[in-house]
Amino acid sequence: MALMPQAELDITAGLVRSLLEDQLPGLADLPLELVANGWDNVMYRLGKEWAVRLPRREAAAQLILHEQHYLPGYAKRSPVPLPSPIHSGRPSADYPWPWSVTPWLEGLSAARAPQELRNAAAEDLAAFLVAIHVPAAPGAPVNPLRGVPLAARSSVVMERLDDSSRYPQAARLRTLLSEACVAPPWDGPGLWLHGDLHPANVLLRPDGRLAAVVDFGDLGAGDPAVDLAVAWLMFDGGARRRFMAAFGGAVDAATWARSRGWAVVLATAMVSFSDDNPRMAGIGHFGVEQLLSEAL
Repeated sequence: MALMPQAELDITAGLVRSLLEDQLPGLADLPLELVANGWDNVMYRLGKEWAVRLPRREAAAQLILHEQHYLPGYAKRSPVPLPSPIHSGRPSADYPWPWSVTPWLEGLSAARAPQELRNAAAEDLAAFLVAIHVPAAPGAPVNPLRGVPLAARSSVVMERLDDSSRYPQAARLRTLLSEACVAPPWDGPGLWLHGDLHPANVLLRPDGRLAAVVDFGDLGAGDPAVDLAVAWLMFDGGARRRFMAAFGGAVDAATWARSRGWAVVLATAMVSFSDDNPRMAGIGHFGVEQLLSEAL
């Protein structure tokens, strides 16, 4: 069984409360509710207006620092709210990593929404990506796993596809990835990326319009094709065509070809490593189904 990474520290409500009492006493008495325990971070809701986001393993600590430093700039460009930190927490004697307090953003996770509601967000999500995909500042972080040349991720995905029980149609997925790897590479400046754009990081309004985008731990600069892979992770065929059309000439054919390869990378990661997270596994299976539906 392939599971998501284990937490290296038990992040209890008591621990969070002690951090707040020490560093942000004005909010320390508000109610705390555990709302998410993901691959990299734990999130508590703090009262009605705030959230506390804390790394659950050392590998994620640098990602929090990136969010604290760069997310305010993303938020200025974004047409929808982002969880830009209002407090950058410091390590303590009981907790060794940086942490953040952010606004609590209302909305229905697209991972929990019916497909027709997800589809309704196609044009809004495209507008969000057009807004944030601008040239990054010199010295911007580069995530070694996202937005890099697709060929750098190919071998590990090909190994995943050796698992015939998970991927009975592995041959077609291998072909899709191989075709994407020979598309012309990104030759422009590194653009700012979300880096981990999938339905669990998208919040929707009741009518399906985009409410917010969250979890920028994988932000960095690079090839925008990695974010465009959401076309297969979130939308079915008709909505995917609307999503792609909404970019007009802002995205060329080679970038869409690479984005299909990134969809193979991300969907198979979710399928292979989410045996203990049915919702994330479901996103991966949906992405694989969408990719294969186009490969017929």
